[in-house]
Amino acid sequence: MSYAKAISKYIRISPRKARLAAGLIRGLSVSDASLQLTFSGLKGGRLLKKTLDSAVANAETQLDMRRENLKVVEVRVDAGPTLKRAKPKNRGGRHPIMKRTSHFTVIVSNL
Repeated sequence: MSYAKAISKYIRISPRKARLAAGLIRGLSVSDASLQLTFSGLKGGRLLKKTLDSAVANAETQLDMRRENLKVVEVRVDAGPTLKRAKPKNRGGRHPIMKRTSHFTVIVSNL
């Protein structure tokens, strides 16, 4: 069985929030997964849909697979580097602000 893969790196959303969208499409057909992400109302869904579309395009162009026969085999959201910022607080102090990033991996294959 052949697989098509797409990876998006350094996406500016926390992995915890992006994993909510990833859980919605795990194991679905590509058409159902695309609809689920479109109407989920999640920022992670909008960002993950781009990676899903890229994986489908890779399958169609490189492996000559048809979109109707594709299924989401694996969706992985890993933590990327954290941008560390600070917010000034009282008496000269500061509190850390962690701006987290994510790496998305989507793998699709034939049904």
